[in-house]
Amino acid sequence: MKIQVDVERLVLDGIDLPAGQRPRLQAAVEVELAHLLTAGGLNPAYLSGGATPNIRANAVQWSGGSEVDQLGQQVARSVYGGIGAVEEKSR
Repeated sequence: MKIQVDVERLVLDGIDLPAGQRPRLQAAVEVELAHLLTAGGLNPAYLSGGATPNIRANAVQWSGGSEVDQLGQQVARSVYGGIGAVEEKSR
């Protein structure tokens, strides 16, 4: 099965990330989200395709001194909580 997820816009309220770090954050989110979708699958509600205007995600905790890669992983896990297979959502 092929899963394609297009994130048009990702809003991270309260996170002041320098513009130069944004590509690194994006890459970290993409890698972790791909891993989670490959391992855990997609929520059946999204299997038929289509667009969703927004996904509710859990809060992410980040201190400005933490690694951007860790932030990306947390963001991906949060997003996956909104689109992932039902079994994964309970973790």
